[in-house]
Amino acid sequence: MSLAVSTTLDHAYARDLPELVVPWTAEPAPDPRIVVHNETLGLGGDLDLFTGKVPDTVAMVYAGHQFGGYSPRLGDGRALLLGELPDGRDLHLKGSGRTPFARGGDGKAPLGPMLREYVVSEGMHALGIPTTRALAVVRTGERIVRERGYEPGAILTRVAASHIRVGTFQYAAATGDVDLLRRLADHSIARHHPESADYLAFYRAVIDAQAALVARWMLVGFVHGVLNTDNTTISGETIDYGPCAFLDAYDPATTFSSIDQGGRYAYGNQPGILQWNLARFGEALLPLVAEDQDEAIEQATGAVRGFAERYSVYFRAGLRAKLGLAEVPDELLHELLALLAEAKPDLTGFFRELAEHARGGPAPLADDWFARWRALDPDPAAMDRVNPVYIPRNHLVEEALDGAVAGDLAPLHALVDVLRNPYEVRPNLERYALPGPGGGFVTFCGT
Repeated sequence: MSLAVSTTLDHAYARDLPELVVPWTAEPAPDPRIVVHNETLGLGGDLDLFTGKVPDTVAMVYAGHQFGGYSPRLGDGRALLLGELPDGRDLHLKGSGRTPFARGGDGKAPLGPMLREYVVSEGMHALGIPTTRALAVVRTGERIVRERGYEPGAILTRVAASHIRVGTFQYAAATGDVDLLRRLADHSIARHHPESADYLAFYRAVIDAQAALVARWMLVGFVHGVLNTDNTTISGETIDYGPCAFLDAYDPATTFSSIDQGGRYAYGNQPGILQWNLARFGEALLPLVAEDQDEAIEQATGAVRGFAERYSVYFRAGLRAKLGLAEVPDELLHELLALLAEAKPDLTGFFRELAEHARGGPAPLADDWFARWRALDPDPAAMDRVNPVYIPRNHLVEEALDGAVAGDLAPLHALVDVLRNPYEVRPNLERYALPGPGGGFVTFCGT
């Protein structure tokens, strides 16, 4: 099926907020070929769509704090918004060439990282974690230079609730145009949080969505890797799968990204970093929260301080479910996290073994914690419904990407098929449930 882009795509964001976009066209792809087309999304498409040969494409502008440092003008340096689908979701390209926001980059994307986004976002979707998804990945027919030498170029077509970010609000606020800021907030409220009665309620809704999101990341051991404010969405979706990876051994200090030298975005830091990002969002919203600045600061500060409690509610509820219990003493939860940090087991395998222990099997580790937990009568069947067998294991993702870049797509398709049904043990898939060899795994964002 081919998507009739001229009649199907709307351009509401560009129409409502022309100050936040620049009309731009994709660079021509010399020899485009579709590598994957995600038909589970129920959307068609063709090479013209997947390479940006459609009218009215725009590059979105935003600001952002990157690794703590503020950049007043970032924007889509290698991406274009194609428009909105009939259900309101964005259709967006990544790797389509330089834009006015490229900041010295080539505007291109390597095939491997674009396929990584496809594989990992499909895995996240199957785990029930809000996420953008990949509709297609296309080889462009050119080779580009990256950290590891020449790599085949590619363009990703991404579907998202929207691409409105904390950084979008930071940019709008920095212009000093309160009308623009208000129109951006009104657009975002109508699109993502229509229940919000005012701008403070909108702020609280975004805080809640992000608290729920990061709790889900933490429960499955997902490490985003580049949690800048321009990668923090207003919708509460996971976005930008550049240097992401998953824990094998549990360790809050784990980082994988080649550019996170100081561990700012380590696994255990993610909730605190998102609260910091949301504080920056609150600063941008101050002119809308209250006319008096002191009052606005007081209200916004109170709202963002509530992030920790909201996160704790979501995380503890998720951890109780992973333990097969409706109620668990907080002391037992804290002891479990301390035990995991000390023993550093494979996080995914630990909870599946724990369900078998509830059925009478051996305990995953030697500690009296397990006897106290079993005395609470956990439900192993309920545990199996929320504790995955299969996640996007780093070594398996790399194996699939290496094969695909070399021209063999079979490992990639096999892995995605496994990840789309993460909770059910299936025969002959044992290797997909095992942790990797460990040590020295590094991811690259592909810019």
